[in-house]
Order: sequence, then C-alpha cells, then structure tokens
Amino acid sequence: MNLKPETFKQIDEVITHYPVKRSATLPLLHLIQEDAGWISTEAIEWIAQKLELQPINVYEVVTFYPMFRQKPIGRRHIKVCRTLSCALTGGYKVCDQFQKEFSCHTGEVSPDGEVTIEFVECLASCGTGPVVMIDDDLHEKVDCAKATALSEQIKSAAKRRPNA
Repeated sequence: MNLKPETFKQIDEVITHYPVKRSATLPLLHLIQEDAGWISTEAIEWIAQKLELQPINVYEVVTFYPMFRQKPIGRRHIKVCRTLSCALTGGYKVCDQFQKEFSCHTGEVSPDGEVTIEFVECLASCGTGPVVMIDDDLHEKVDCAKATALSEQIKSAAKRRPNA
C-alpha cells in the first residue's frame, strides 16, 4: 500500500490506544483515506490483517459510513449541502451549476481529473445557505454566480499547477 511513512507511524500509534484491536478500525480508515484519498480493496485487506480481522469486518464499516469513499475522487472535492435550509435557498441550482462548469455529474470525477462534486447532508451552516465546502474551505450564501466564480478559481489554479 502506498502511504506516507508518517501515516504508517500514526496507524501503529493509534492501535495502541485500544485494548481490543478491532476498535481501531474507524481511526485507521480515516487515516488511510486522509492520505490516499479513498479506501481501496487493498487497504481493506491490509487493515483486516493489521487488526487480525476478516476483510468483511472492515468492508462492513466502509460500506456503512457514507464518509468513506471506495473509489478515487478528483484533486479538488466540492461538497454542496442538500438539506432543507440550503435546498430552499438554491442548493440544487448551485449543485447543477457546478456540474455544468466541470462537465460531470455528482459522484464522478471531471474529465480533466480536477474535481468531484458531491451532494451531501448538512454542512452545519444552515443560516447561511446555500453552503458549499471545497476541500476544507466553507463557502456561504453561494448562488449560481458565486459557484461560477469558485469554479473559475479552481480552473485557474489547475492551469498554474505544475504537471497540469
């Protein structure tokens, strides 16, 4: 498995915090996804071996929690809130605008590999909807014009990136 050496060190350290190894399943999944961007079959099998479990025991956790991704995503992750407050203030239109900007549907990687757009449950800023989270940055009161401006910033940054 291709992870940073620091991630392997964190994994070994985290396991020591639990009297029963199985209890470290969630933290290990989070560490691996944070490093690799998603949870592969190889990662599931590796965690199972590390925690002395059957792979199905880890797979059950991965498939139960929606925050775990089982396929790679784009370099940038756009999450648009779809819950009531954001839906009433235009969240669905905002999500549609991002899809148009990047020529992809929710859950897909854009053709250039730059983004994945997700329609997610509450981002915990209900009074300032529609709310969008791009990577770790929260954007409030996003309308279609602001979605277009944010998309242009992402496209511009991608052009400046080496190897783009």
